[in-house]
Amino acid sequence: MNPKSIATAFLLALSLAGCLPSSEKRGNAVIYCSEGSPNKLGPQVVSDGTSITASARAVFDRLVEFELGKTTIVPGLAERWEISPNGLEYTFYLRKNVPFHSNDLFTPTRPFNADDVVYSIGRMADPKHPLHQVGGGIYEFYQALGMDKNIKEVQKVGDHKVKIVLKGPHAAFLSQMATHHMSITSKEYGEKLIALGKADLFDMKPVGTGPFVFQKYVKDTLIRYKSFKKHFSKAPAFDELIFSITPDPNVRFQKIKTGECHIVAEPSPADLAAMETHKEIEVIRKSGLNVGYLAMNTGKTPFQDKRIRKAVNMALNKKSYIKAIYFDRATVAKNPIPPTLWSYHEGIKDYAYDPERAKKLLKEAGYPNGFDTDIWVLPVSRPYNPDGKKMGEMMQADLKKVGIRAEIVSYDWGTYLDKSRKDEHSMLQLGWSADYADPENFLSVLLSCASVKSGTNTAKWCHGPFDEAVQKAKVLNSQKEREALYKKAQEIFKEEAPWVTLANATIYRAVRKNIGGYVIDPLGGDHFYSVVIKGKTP
Repeated sequence: MNPKSIATAFLLALSLAGCLPSSEKRGNAVIYCSEGSPNKLGPQVVSDGTSITASARAVFDRLVEFELGKTTIVPGLAERWEISPNGLEYTFYLRKNVPFHSNDLFTPTRPFNADDVVYSIGRMADPKHPLHQVGGGIYEFYQALGMDKNIKEVQKVGDHKVKIVLKGPHAAFLSQMATHHMSITSKEYGEKLIALGKADLFDMKPVGTGPFVFQKYVKDTLIRYKSFKKHFSKAPAFDELIFSITPDPNVRFQKIKTGECHIVAEPSPADLAAMETHKEIEVIRKSGLNVGYLAMNTGKTPFQDKRIRKAVNMALNKKSYIKAIYFDRATVAKNPIPPTLWSYHEGIKDYAYDPERAKKLLKEAGYPNGFDTDIWVLPVSRPYNPDGKKMGEMMQADLKKVGIRAEIVSYDWGTYLDKSRKDEHSMLQLGWSADYADPENFLSVLLSCASVKSGTNTAKWCHGPFDEAVQKAKVLNSQKEREALYKKAQEIFKEEAPWVTLANATIYRAVRKNIGGYVIDPLGGDHFYSVVIKGKTP
């Protein structure tokens, strides 16, 4: 059977199973081969890129947004805003007549207004909010950024005017307002679900004002959306968006070759050369604001001792991973922030690959014969680590050479994240793609003392001098002064070594040539509202 026949048969089978639109609608559907299943679909309660793309970027809008493909702030649900001279008050003037989605449980009776803003932020901020405890009452991103401590009040000034009052100035606050956790949800929908006794559906059957209306989620299989033709900005130019959940990058490659999907997330570096020569596929790329790392749980023995952490750094041959895992399409990372981000410390010297020195450090720390531990490996492809399993096997072999006997552990993506937040790991592969172009998005979200509590600090590392530098930098307006503090923080980080910094990767996407308008987001993830179908799908 030729590839076109295979594709037709596959699409027909999925269509009959309810996974794809019927054949007469197939030409108006964009199919995205995603790399994993989202943990949840509530933007306030997720922090991983897979879940953010499936929720915040598809279903929701925010008061302010990042311009597509850039890090510039532009109007969203707020037409304009004002900032007080002391930097403590942000007043947002809201758009009128912006409709919410509806579903089989809910039909809105009014457009978006200030009540929805107060309700959305209040859910994270107020323990007495009726939805605060739904899902456990942990709002990782909100808490890791310190917004729980710095937002004093969210005031409804009028139906279409909201004022957010801070306790102290914050240089990156407006950028934080454009991030996923500040997505605006419907107060009416929350109240309706509570009345029905189904509050847990708030984060699994989402309702927003965004460009796509959620329809269906089948874990590990697909997510279906329909385009929201009443979107306040510009309705998508196609009828349906389908996430075909395909964890295996080789299968994603086969699907885009046969036309079973139009856009491929996280193509394997091993497949890029073949993709680049395929007549129906375009490979697009962009420098990413990301870092991949191996976090060592500093709350567990023996990783409380920085000599052990340094030994692990010296035991791992990072250059070999760049060659074998990334096919030289990434660079070795030495700092916890990417080199394209301001305040990156060029003067930091990375730990050299030195197994003999690693053995000496282990002996000095009281482990002349090494020790037994575990290493958790990523179950999904991410831009900062396209093949966690293979990298884990290489790490395991490197560690064994110095006497560290590491058992490889992995789970499905949602379980992996949940268990890491519960402090169950010893060493853990993870990474971060920036939510906004500010060093604090890495240093504060991933390494501050507050982020230990919120769960995003998987090294469980709370270090006073580091935290002091990061917290001071937040409140300063002078970028020069902030840069000095962030460089000091990077020096402390390198000396204390809570991570092995692994890679800074270029972002790649594979797109069928009958798809236009797709733009890579330098902050990671995918947006689909600008996409157009230039011809019939295969």
